[in-house]
Amino acid sequence: QVQLVESGGGLVQAGDSLRLSCAASGDAFSPVSPPVMGWFRQLPGKERDFLASIAGIDHTYYQDSLNGRFTISRDAAKKLVFLQMTSLTPEDTAIYYCAGAPIGEHIRVASWAYWGQGTQVTVSS
Repeated sequence: QVQLVESGGGLVQAGDSLRLSCAASGDAFSPVSPPVMGWFRQLPGKERDFLASIAGIDHTYYQDSLNGRFTISRDAAKKLVFLQMTSLTPEDTAIYYCAGAPIGEHIRVASWAYWGQGTQVTVSS
């Protein structure tokens, strides 16, 4: 059974930075062959949107609209994936989800096999 657990969300002010973490457990996440992991977010009343993915240690892919504000990284030995977010604005307020093991296009929600429960990020103005 694969489990993903996000942490690090909370209430911050506009302009702040925040780092989210995702802890993975289960046989599919062997540190010998780390799988692809990703981050999505869901704004209130909106669909879940792709943010970033990472394959291996440093093969990363980002949604263009982030303009370099977010950085995905991982600690494969500890089975952790991070999302470092900077210059946050109220428009970044959303539930942020960790996802794992996609089959197909990373930007598609349906491509991902495993999901965390999400962590709320609220950015005040």
